[in-house]
Amino acid sequence: MVLVAEVLRKKTGVLRGLGSATLASMSTGVMASVALGIAVGFLQNPALAEEPPPQTQVSKEQVRKLVETWEQRYTTADSLRKRREAFEDLMESTPEPTRVQIKPVDAGGVDAQLIWPARLHHPLGRRAILYIHGGGFYSGSLRTHRAIAGSLAKAASADVLLIDYRLAPNDKYPAQIDDALSAYRWLLDSGYESDNIVLIGESAGGNLAIEATLRQMRVSGPLPAAVIAMSPITDLAATGRSFTTNAATDPLIDPAGLDLIRKAYLGTRSPVDPMVSPLYADLTGFPPLLMQVGGSEALLDDTLRLADNARKAGVDVTTEIWPGMIHQWQLFPFWLDDARQSNQRAAEYAIKHFADKPQR
Repeated sequence: MVLVAEVLRKKTGVLRGLGSATLASMSTGVMASVALGIAVGFLQNPALAEEPPPQTQVSKEQVRKLVETWEQRYTTADSLRKRREAFEDLMESTPEPTRVQIKPVDAGGVDAQLIWPARLHHPLGRRAILYIHGGGFYSGSLRTHRAIAGSLAKAASADVLLIDYRLAPNDKYPAQIDDALSAYRWLLDSGYESDNIVLIGESAGGNLAIEATLRQMRVSGPLPAAVIAMSPITDLAATGRSFTTNAATDPLIDPAGLDLIRKAYLGTRSPVDPMVSPLYADLTGFPPLLMQVGGSEALLDDTLRLADNARKAGVDVTTEIWPGMIHQWQLFPFWLDDARQSNQRAAEYAIKHFADKPQR
């Protein structure tokens, strides 16, 4: 089965970014499932053919510098509080978005900012992106994610609602999902049609975007046009082999860190509950789904396994594996060429699924 995966990687690029060691470490059963699922998905879903570009030497150097910066900031961050502070400090050093307008809003009881391209008429546009930030359910803010929200607003010609949801450990599950769903319903109440709303989230935000949509499905509510999950946490039980095989290449998340996150967010709740870990959920009827993941990520298997499950459930799912990228690389479009390119592709996916396309 390793040979099958290697052929798929070389012929289609679908598995580009997975090293031979990663492939070899997968069990035969897992590899068979992933390889067959991706092969079938490739034939059924033309979007898979549009593989991310190969990683350049410039890109490798950019990632190396980002890793150095990250490690310098996190050297003494041995608690959730210190990790939150380190993340805020890092993002404070990054540029603010340009050529956008920003308006503070109360999105159904959730503090938020509505961000839109400066060139567009307002106060209410046709298309909206609900952006749910990452940060392990315990960190992240409007400041840390305003740059990516602004870049998506411009690239997709859409209004982006960036929410400041409640954080662990002060607020545990389900506060974060409640806030995401409240913000989504606020968009509906504000006049945006569901087929003109796309949910996007990265890392923990990707988890929340998927789980909020699943919650909306359970009550038979109007679903978003699509969901985009960037480097999502899909398995809080941390059973993916890439936690081990990519440990040396991804400094942003590891099993010990995820254990801290899990306890702060879930308390005593089981991490394999499908209401907290979408890997274990029934995805039948889920909207079109784009998942981006880095080939060097510890969470690579989280994306591959969920994509396989989604495909088996009949979901229109597109998977992008970005060579050499680490967890949450999408947050740094001002430092990484691949972040700018992957954000552009996410915006194009949103545009493709909006009922009202922007006039170019």
